[in-house]
Amino acid sequence: MIDIVLTINGERVEASIDPRLSLADFLREKLHLTGTHIGCEHGVCGACTIHLDGVSARSCITLAAACDGHDVKTIEGFEDDSTMSAIRTEFSREHALQCGYCSPGMLMTSYDLVTRFPGLDEADIRREMSGNLCRCTGYQGIVRALQNVYAMNQQQD
Repeated sequence: MIDIVLTINGERVEASIDPRLSLADFLREKLHLTGTHIGCEHGVCGACTIHLDGVSARSCITLAAACDGHDVKTIEGFEDDSTMSAIRTEFSREHALQCGYCSPGMLMTSYDLVTRFPGLDEADIRREMSGNLCRCTGYQGIVRALQNVYAMNQQQD
């Protein structure tokens, strides 16, 4: 066992963990933050996407021990965030949410794109979202939702 200290959704967390424990399993099993979904467990599908020090990362292939001293944000950490609220609204409006399994990862990646890369066009959105797999939506609604958010952001500038 090793001891770690990290910040999760703005709160300091101290834990004694197995050094081989993935961040996804730590979040879900130890902290009961089940919004982070586990799909492929190989970092391919994007269902487990979280933000590590403000950048999207795959929690299924990240060791919790490697996050010692770092800042982790899960989908649960965006309750009062206006940008995430706009993304969620557009996802709903554009029917970009169906079964919902990929949704937390899609939302986390979308937030990362919208906040770090202003003005992406449709081809850019499709390329950047290609690391998040969805079996239900066909991606059209997801792309439209992000285009809407980008359009709203341009109007505000």
